[in-house]
Amino acid sequence: MKAVVVGAGFAGSLIAKVLGDNGFRVLVLEAGAQPDHDEALLRFQTALVKTPLAPYRTTTAAPSSDYLINTGPFDYASPYLRINGGTGTAWTGITPRMHPEDFRTADLGHGRNWPISYDELEPFYRAAEWEIGVAADADEQRQHLPVADGYSYPMHALPRTYLDHVIASVVDGATIDGQELLITGTPQARNGIPVRGYRPDGQLCAGYASCVPICPEQAKYTPHRTQKRWSHNVELRTRCVVNRVHADEFGRVTKVSYQRYEDDTTGTHTRHEEEADVVVLAAHAIENAKLLLMSGLANSSDQVGRNLMDHPALLTWALMPEPIGPFRGPGSTTAIDAFRSGPQRCTRAPFRIEIGNWGWGWSAGSPGSDTAEFVAAGLRGNALRQAVANRVGRQFTLQFEIEQEADPTNRVTLGPGRDALGNPRPSVHYGLSTYVKDGLLDAKRVSDRIFELLRAEDHTSYKPDDERYFEHNGEPLRYWGAGHGGGTHVMGVSPRDSVVDQWQRCWDHPNLYAVGCGSMPSLGTSNPSLTMAALALRTAGHLVSRRVMSAGSELAESAGSRPPP
Repeated sequence: MKAVVVGAGFAGSLIAKVLGDNGFRVLVLEAGAQPDHDEALLRFQTALVKTPLAPYRTTTAAPSSDYLINTGPFDYASPYLRINGGTGTAWTGITPRMHPEDFRTADLGHGRNWPISYDELEPFYRAAEWEIGVAADADEQRQHLPVADGYSYPMHALPRTYLDHVIASVVDGATIDGQELLITGTPQARNGIPVRGYRPDGQLCAGYASCVPICPEQAKYTPHRTQKRWSHNVELRTRCVVNRVHADEFGRVTKVSYQRYEDDTTGTHTRHEEEADVVVLAAHAIENAKLLLMSGLANSSDQVGRNLMDHPALLTWALMPEPIGPFRGPGSTTAIDAFRSGPQRCTRAPFRIEIGNWGWGWSAGSPGSDTAEFVAAGLRGNALRQAVANRVGRQFTLQFEIEQEADPTNRVTLGPGRDALGNPRPSVHYGLSTYVKDGLLDAKRVSDRIFELLRAEDHTSYKPDDERYFEHNGEPLRYWGAGHGGGTHVMGVSPRDSVVDQWQRCWDHPNLYAVGCGSMPSLGTSNPSLTMAALALRTAGHLVSRRVMSAGSELAESAGSRPPP
C-alpha cells in the first residue's frame, strides 16, 4: 500500500516512520528545503536580530508566515516555518500534556468537546514521550495531571535554574483567589540523564540560551531525529509544494499534484503528480486548510479553515531585588499550573504561567534595549557595562499561555493574492473573544500579585503604539503570538459539524487524513506539540490496523474463491 504524506514536520515524520516500519511504501513531500545545522547555527550567531526564523533560509517558492494576509480585527501573530522539519525545527521544546478538562471545554461553556478523552489519549502520550525523548519527573507531574501508575519518563527532569529556586522559595504555598501556588517542573523534549533502557540521541542539554530557534548541541528534539530512523520504505522529497489533492466520484482520493522547484530564489518549477492509496496532510493547521480549500475537499460541514485557535500570550516583566542569573538553560524550566483548570474557566479563559529564564529578551528586547537606553542616558565604558549587568542580571519574565476557544469566525480562507508559484495566499480573519480578553485581564492581575509576593519591581508596560495593543474594561493589554496554531480541520463525532473523525480521517473521504494541531477541537493551556505527536501515533496505529484488516479481508476473499482441496 502506498501512502503520500504532505509535510515533514512533527506529525508527518512520526506517521511516516510508523507506516514505513509496517510495510507501507511512503512518499513524504515537503514544501521547504533541507536545512543545514552548521549553516543555521552560523546564521543565528551572526544575525543582528535573533528572531526564531533567523537561522533558516526560507525559499521564494515556499515562504513562511510572512505571506499571510491578515483581515480580522486582530492580527494573527504566530510564525511558522516551511522547511524540512517544519516549525519543529525551531520550537521551544516544552512538552506538557493537556489537562483532562481541556477535552470537554464545551461542557464548561466555551468552545468544543473532543470525540476522545484524556484517558483514551494517555497511552499515546506515553508513546510520544518515549519516541521524541522527554525529560520530566512523573511524581511531580502527578501533582496536577493523571499520569499512569508506575510510569517513568525516558529521562530524568532537567535541573531547575537558580531563578526557579528563588521564586519557589517565596511562591510555593501562597494563595491567589483561593488557588494554592506551586512551582512545578516543565517536561522538556531535550536530553537529560536517561533512565535505564533509554538511549538519548544527541548530546545532553548544556544550558545554552538559544534553544529557540536552534540548539548548538542538538540536545533538543527535532523531527530530523525521527527521520534518521525511517526505514528504507520511506522516501523524502523536499522543495515539493503540493497544490491539489484529487478525489474520484466516490470520494476516494486518487493522487496529489505538486510543484517542484530547485532554485530557492525564484518561483520557477515543474509540475508532477503522484498516485496514492492513502494521503495524509501534515503541513500545519494553516497550510492543511489552504490545501483542502484549494482542492475543494472535505468541506461538507463548512468547517474547513474555521475555528482557528492559538495561545494569545501575555508577557509581564520585572526586576528581582537581587541577581538571579538569567540566560542560563532553556527558556523556561518551571511553571505555575494552578490556573489551568477549575470553576473559574467557566467565566474567563484559563492560563498556564511559564517562568521565563531569558530575562526580558522576548518581552522587551533585552539586552539590546537596555544598552540603548543607557547609551541614550550618556553612559559609556565601565559605567555602561555595570549598568547593563545590574539590570540584565535581575530580569525575569512571566509568560501566560491563554486558552482560546474554537470560534468559527476565526478562520483561514483563500486570499486574493498569489504566491510565487501562482497559488492563493492564505487569508486569516482573527479575533479575540470577551472570554479570552477576560483571561488576559485576569492573568495580568495574577501577575501583579506574584510580583508583590516576590518584591519584584514591575516594568511591564503596554503602549498604544505597540503591536497588538488593545484595551479591555478600561485596562491596557497586549498579546504575543505563541506559535500554537490549531483548529482549522477540527475532529468531532459527526460529519455535520466537523472535518475529521477521532482518527483524523476526513469524513468525506475514506482514505484522506488531515493530521496535526488543526484537528484539535481545543488547545487548553499547554504547548500543543506533544498532543499533536500523541495524536499522530494514534492515527498511524489506526492506519496500520486498517491495512492489516484489509489484507485479511483480501486473503479471506481469495481463499473463498478457491475450490476446496
